[in-house]
This record gives sequence, structure tokens and C-alpha cells, in this order.
Amino acid sequence: MEHIVIIGNGISGVTLARHVRKLSNKKITIVSTETDYFFSRTALMYIYMGHMKFEYTQPYENWFWKKNRIELKKGYVKNVDTNNKTLQFAEGDSLEYDKLVIAAGSKPNKFGWVGQDLEGVMGMYHKQDLDKLEEYAPNNEICKRAVIVGGGLIGIELAEMLNSRSIPVTFLVRESSFWNGVLPIGESEMINRHIKSHHIDLRLSTNLKEIKSDENGKVKSVIIEETGEEIPCNVVGLTAGVSPNVDFLKDSEIELGRGVKVNRFLETNIKDVYAIGDCAEQHEAIGNRRPIEAVWYTGRMMGETLAQTICGNHIEYKPGHWFNSAKFMDIEYQTYGWVFSERNKKDEEAHFHWKHEDDTKCITVAYHKDTNKFLGINTFGIRMRHETFDTWLTEERDVDYVINNLSEANFDPEFYNKFEKDILSAYNQNLQTA
Repeated sequence: MEHIVIIGNGISGVTLARHVRKLSNKKITIVSTETDYFFSRTALMYIYMGHMKFEYTQPYENWFWKKNRIELKKGYVKNVDTNNKTLQFAEGDSLEYDKLVIAAGSKPNKFGWVGQDLEGVMGMYHKQDLDKLEEYAPNNEICKRAVIVGGGLIGIELAEMLNSRSIPVTFLVRESSFWNGVLPIGESEMINRHIKSHHIDLRLSTNLKEIKSDENGKVKSVIIEETGEEIPCNVVGLTAGVSPNVDFLKDSEIELGRGVKVNRFLETNIKDVYAIGDCAEQHEAIGNRRPIEAVWYTGRMMGETLAQTICGNHIEYKPGHWFNSAKFMDIEYQTYGWVFSERNKKDEEAHFHWKHEDDTKCITVAYHKDTNKFLGINTFGIRMRHETFDTWLTEERDVDYVINNLSEANFDPEFYNKFEKDILSAYNQNLQTA
């Protein structure tokens, strides 16, 4: 019986295992060193905030794996011998495979800061990070202040988590405005104000120089690069992005870039070895997408796609139109299609921006300035329907159509205020003054 071994029990690896089982009777083993069972990584913050228990983040009961004949092995892969199709584990044992899938995910970036490995320094990606946060920041008596380094989505999640326990937070962001490499300036500046409204000490254009230790090897303070200022703290969250977790493959014959290099079929340069999820790197980017996408839904789609290939239906990975969602404290964010920041905007891309007077709701619509073709939309504080925008992008609607039919996409319940009339009025006024 063919043996499929999957390194990693995140959304990519588990989706693959489930779909291979639906399609075949192959032997399946999932290898992980993080937890015994699959859990929803995006729900970690809600455990700390008291909204749910860890077991509630596990989509499947513990009996699910045995019932579906999916074997689970907890262990750290030290070496992959592709010639003999064998994994060597740090614990000394080994495991043979017929087909190998690398779904090892990401690890938080560290940039060689002095003190980055002290007690009280952590990322917020793994279950172990949550355990460490609970240990070092259980309340505002044990943790007098936390410093977060890096202004992405994980950073703002960690800020919200600490804020929920009334722990003072200093937020170091090297950009001149929050996430302005991704967001247009109007949105980015609105999020700056929103972060500060939660009494978070947001420091823009600020870099970490050093993390200082007390006499017990624990975090005592951080030093700011630009000014030399010392900020006393008990916890430092390193949230300056993530990178593919591929160090264990460096002695193998599998081709690596930043991640594991794959083609459109998620195949590596070695026969019977594949990669999916955060650690997979496309040889050539798909459209405007990045070669590596650390996004939950693309990981799931890769798992579904590769299951077909492994079970004899050789199909290409096609992620479709870009979309994503996140939360900036109390403000929900959605994006469909492509809306680039000023830094990355193409010459032909024009934007229409509308912001509500309460400074917590806005939209930005991107369109081609010559053809008026709708390119994408960002929404903050207004829920929209994915299916509607997916259809409009496929149909290549123009911006006039999208603005005039925006109410069709609104997902907010009936008792929510609707803003389409205000948006349409602002859009028409913008056309007259443009």
C-alpha cells in the first residue's frame, strides 16, 4: 500500500490528508512536533482573551484520526533522505515514505537582535508561543509593559490580546504609517488613529536596537535604535513577519529558495516530493500574487489540489482572485482583488476612497484609470460578500457598475446602518471634481 507522509499538521497538511482519504485507501502519516492534534492557528488569540478554550480550536474530535486511518507521529524531522525515501528524526528513529509532502509552515522572523533569545521574548505563531505568553504576561502585575516589534497583522493581534488584560503596550513599527506597504495611506492613517485610541503607545518610524536582560536572563527592557531610549518591559513580541520553516531541508537535495520551490502542480525538483502551504514557493508568481503566500485559505486550497494529483488526477493549483480578511482591534478588514499601496501602485491604477465621519469605516476601490475596469476593493468596518466581488472580478465589471450595485455585496445584518448612498454620492462628486 502506498505510504503518503506529510510533514506538518496545519491547515495545508490536514486538508491534504482528509482529501486523500476521501479519494483513496492509501496509508497516511502526519508528522508534527508542535501539537498532538490539528488546531485552528488563527484562533490562538481568542484563547488568551478568554473567548474559548484550546480544545474548542480543534475542528476534529481526537477519535477522528483513528477512524479515518490517518496516523499521527509527533517528532522533529532532522533530515530528509530523498534517495532512500526516508525521514530521520531528532529522536533517533526513522520513517519511510512513498510520497512526501512538506507542509511545515512558517516561523517568526528574527533579525539577529541582541537579546532576541531571552526569556520573555516570543513570537505569536505556535501553540508554544501562547503558552509562553500565558507564563510571562498572565496579568498586568506580572507584566508591567510589553513591547511589540513589527507592524503586521500578527503584531496588531498581539497588541489586542495584551490590551484585553490591561497590559500596557508599546508598539514599534519601522514604517512611517501602519502597514503602509500594503494599505493605501488613507486606510493606514485611520488604523494609526484606531490603535492609539486603544491607549497603545504606537511608535512609527522606529526600530529595535537591542533587548536587555536582567540578572536572571529575562527581558528587562528594549533600546530604541533611533534615539537610544530605554523602555522597561517584561515581554517582547517579535512579529516582524514570518518565513518558511525549511531549515531542516538544507542538507537535502530538495531545491530551496526562501521556501521549497514548486511548480504549478506543487511538485518539487525531486520525484514524489511536494510542498504546500506557507513553506511552498512558486518558481514564478501566479499573476499579482506573491511566490509565497502565508494565508490560511490558500493553504487549504493547495491541500485540496494536491490530493487530486496524488490520487491520479493531475491538476494545476489555481488560487483564483485574491482575497483576505483580518481584524484591526474593533475594525474588520476585507480585501478582494488588488488594491495596492502608494508604494506599490501601478501607473494605470486609480483609487476612489471614502471614509465615514466616525473614523472607523472606509472603503478604497481600485480601477484602471483608462478603461475604468474594476481591479479590487478594501473595506473597513463594513462586511461584504466574497462571492459577489469574485463574480464581478471574473466578469470584469467597471467601477461605475460596482459602486452603483454595492448594496448587493453588503453582508451586514438588516439592523446595521448602510452606507451605500453616502458612498455613491461621494463617488459622483469625485467624478465631477476629477
